[in-house]
Amino acid sequence: MVKEQYDTIIIGSGAGGGTVAHALADTNREILILERGDFLPREKENWEPDALFLQDRYGCKEKWIDRNGKSFEPGTHYYVGGNTKFYGAALFRLREVDFGEIQHYGGTSPAWPIEYKDMQPYYQKAEELYEVHGLRGEDPTEPPETKPYAFPPVSHEPRIQKIFDKLKKEGHKPFHLPIGVRLNEEHREISRCIRCDTCDGFPCMVDAKSDSHHICIAPILSRQNVHLATNSKALRLICSESGERVEAVEIEHEGEVKKIYAKEFIVSCGAINSAALLLRSKCKTHPNGLANSSDMVGRHYMCHNNAAIVALSLEKNPVLFQKTLALNDFYHNAPDSKL
Repeated sequence: MVKEQYDTIIIGSGAGGGTVAHALADTNREILILERGDFLPREKENWEPDALFLQDRYGCKEKWIDRNGKSFEPGTHYYVGGNTKFYGAALFRLREVDFGEIQHYGGTSPAWPIEYKDMQPYYQKAEELYEVHGLRGEDPTEPPETKPYAFPPVSHEPRIQKIFDKLKKEGHKPFHLPIGVRLNEEHREISRCIRCDTCDGFPCMVDAKSDSHHICIAPILSRQNVHLATNSKALRLICSESGERVEAVEIEHEGEVKKIYAKEFIVSCGAINSAALLLRSKCKTHPNGLANSSDMVGRHYMCHNNAAIVALSLEKNPVLFQKTLALNDFYHNAPDSKL
């Protein structure tokens, strides 16, 4: 049952919303987490490639419009845990230089209003919370950190180890990918992770992937001050009469549109949907949408870029858990960068 008033309303239960909910759970705030989807069904199809990638069984079933008016199917998911239910669990920190101004041949990426050092203690806490496995010092682009990873690096399978060794022999600096999995290689009998071949892009049937649902949301739902409303889409934020603060959120829940009031609101429903929510949230003092005095909300979005390198080999590739190797040798000084 969704009440009318809370102290804090968190919109979204993914990496951002789930993490902040976990951080606030120990306070005396009355917290409501809004998730537009439901719990992901735990079923055999979770690990079937055809169901996920051909039938799009768990996709959001929406059409989005690009800048040219062309529709496309977004690669996003609406479930408790958000897109972390399907991510590959590679959990990198941004590098120090990423926070500064970066000159590209195509233009300038402006500096952030904060520096890496401001985020460093929170990166450390997040790595501990999400059980990130890794090894400090292997990656030359790694930002400063005196503490080791809380969990040891995930070992390479023989074929990946051979590639790792060849890269090192050629003068490169490969390293163990920092990855959030609930794996105990020393005591596999008590390990949640079984090192299967259905991790990257799949939901985990054995709750071994460090997703926001299992790491952040599930452990706090038993607390009396934490509430989760599924199938609850935030339609718009509503300002006070003066326009100085947000006082309510309008949601669609169980076929009804209702208002819920709170002292504070945390918008964390993804880069696109957070921007869309703010732009829909207009009032007389914010006719172009909330937080949009600069007219920058929703602009200059950079998607998670995917690229593939295909290699042919005379050897069979028997690897199951392949996502253990990383290489940042080309992170800087790329042909399209002035760094």
